[in-house]
Amino acid sequence: MKIILFLTLLLHVVTSVTVNAQERLIGVHDPVAIREGGYYYVFATGNGISVMRSADMKNWTRLASVFKTPPQWATKMIHAFEGHIWAPDIIKHNGTYYLYYSISSFGTRTSAIGVATAKTLDQESPDFGWTDHGMVVRSYEGCNWNAIDPNIIIDEHGIPWMTFGSWWDGIQLVRLTDDLLCLQQPEEWYALSSRSRDENGRYIGNIGAVEAPFLVHKDGYYYLFVSFDNCCAGVNSTYKVAVGRSKNIRGPYLDREGKDMLQGGGTIVVQGNDRFPGVGHQAVYRLESKDYLFFHAYDRDDNGRSKLLIREIAWDEMGWPSVRL
Repeated sequence: MKIILFLTLLLHVVTSVTVNAQERLIGVHDPVAIREGGYYYVFATGNGISVMRSADMKNWTRLASVFKTPPQWATKMIHAFEGHIWAPDIIKHNGTYYLYYSISSFGTRTSAIGVATAKTLDQESPDFGWTDHGMVVRSYEGCNWNAIDPNIIIDEHGIPWMTFGSWWDGIQLVRLTDDLLCLQQPEEWYALSSRSRDENGRYIGNIGAVEAPFLVHKDGYYYLFVSFDNCCAGVNSTYKVAVGRSKNIRGPYLDREGKDMLQGGGTIVVQGNDRFPGVGHQAVYRLESKDYLFFHAYDRDDNGRSKLLIREIAWDEMGWPSVRL
């Protein structure tokens, strides 16, 4: 009887752990994160930009979206745009939160990146409220780059930069003005990563399958994290995360083997498995003295829907990151 009771209790514990683990897998796409007070906030692709909050990075509460109505400048620029906003990024600078976001339509280069600011993320605070500042940069069908997937970094000299891009000629880097609202003039613009050409300049394979850049400065290097291959296809997604690094924020970014990311280089950080065939659109943060990768994963156990995963990053003796699913 005692053995049966023990086994019954053990089964209950295992079942509870499994259920709790599933409950923590909240639906999300293109997540970025930041901490304010006792909470972690995640911003993600969604109508008006999705927002979630957690005290422990495990149990998340959905909050009101950033925009109740689509930004007017975006509805004028993008035909049939109805407010589904992609791939945000958030940074706190000089006491202000800057939220960058992507306006586009799938598979095109008619795209733009906008920015909004707020004093606090606490939606119950009397000081809460987002102010939209409109467009920062845009692309057209004739461009060889795409103005989506922004990421902002303040370099070691205090200079603000925005990296962005998706497919075509890949990942771009451009300097921002000191107020982080516009491109610096005259423009400082650099290409960082592309999979579209080989060493002889010829187009290859699945042209431009690189996107979602995220720059991190660590131990004297700038690390450029990107997502390779195809997202947004559920269980058929082939998304994976790759990285290269450089001493100079402008590049060149080389992988572990010394291959330039402009020539298709990139060391794999994490890729899919049976449960999550595609993983990507990553963001990197140092929280509680540890480095974490926030990213979405297409869940085979839920018909390929994308879920939020948070994994600690391991750095090897040579300073290269990896993540285990």
